[in-house]
Amino acid sequence: MRILHVADRLTERGGAYTHLLGVLEALGNAHENTLAVGVDEGTARARARVVMAPGLEARGPAAVDLAGLADAVRPDVVHVHNVVNPAVLEWASARGRSLLTIQDHRFFCPTRGKWKTSGAPCREPMAAEVCASCFDDDGYFREVLNLTRRRLAAAASLPVVVLSRYMRDELTLAGVAPDNVSVIPPFVHGLDALARPDGPPCVLFVGRLVESKGVAEAVRAWRRAAVDLPLVIAGGGPLRDGLSERGVEVRGFVPHAELASLYARARALLLPSRWQEPFGIVGLEALHFSVPVVAWESGGVAEWHPGRPLLVPWGDEDALADALRRAVDERAALAAGFGRDEAMARLVALYEEVARRPCGARRPAS
Repeated sequence: MRILHVADRLTERGGAYTHLLGVLEALGNAHENTLAVGVDEGTARARARVVMAPGLEARGPAAVDLAGLADAVRPDVVHVHNVVNPAVLEWASARGRSLLTIQDHRFFCPTRGKWKTSGAPCREPMAAEVCASCFDDDGYFREVLNLTRRRLAAAASLPVVVLSRYMRDELTLAGVAPDNVSVIPPFVHGLDALARPDGPPCVLFVGRLVESKGVAEAVRAWRRAAVDLPLVIAGGGPLRDGLSERGVEVRGFVPHAELASLYARARALLLPSRWQEPFGIVGLEALHFSVPVVAWESGGVAEWHPGRPLLVPWGDEDALADALRRAVDERAALAAGFGRDEAMARLVALYEEVARRPCGARRPAS
């Protein structure tokens, strides 16, 4: 099968992009894969023929000429990954024989990832009267809301793949037909389970150092727990400079393959996401190394997490600290249903279904 993959960038920074690299590797030589990207950061190699298509990375409707590329590749299927440029989504919708993977909130939330400026989770569907309170500038709000609605309209006419039931439910709440959405969980990719630890045992945080990922909450929970282990923080971002204190080691961005040595030394992973986590792949990676995950109930986390007592109510820092004290003396196991072979079998079956449709045909609404 010839597959044209379309992504905004080629990089290993972020779970969405390492998942794409894992999909391409798993497809391997059994299929002819071409990857069109807007930006190549030069930090990752994809198991595909890579072609540049500037403009794919745009958040707004930048023009991108994909028709000529599709004519040259003659794909059986076009798979759009991590693209929010509405012009690309509309092209894929009009072309047919295309599907879309959605890994974040930018199709149904115009701002903070289902997390209100008040600090509370957002449980309401996208609407002008709901979302306006998250913006200070009304003109900018209207622009972003219209852009989000345009993405959603294009997605609603395509077969959509999401990684969690949480994301499926949010898209359904926003008006996408449930039959249009397939939940195919991700799998651990590119990490050596036999890696040697690169230091003494620790508590670990992995993620962007931004408010939505809860890095400040992770530091406070570690401090309250008073466990006799250092806290290692792997990630880059604007909050990095404010995290230095005794017992905290801030590593900055760590290449994905090198994370294995950190997971190998970790006694627990902290995952206190303040936004509604679309999936939380770092938790799955930690469980791959038998590392217990101390997490808030956020978005799709409960779908792969073993549950209480290490999965605690969202926003409760005391419960997070209590769970961390318990976790460092435990070992954890990855739940069934998150293997590569199972996920790829479902994805290839979806490719085959989409490829059988007449060009220009769309999945009928339920």
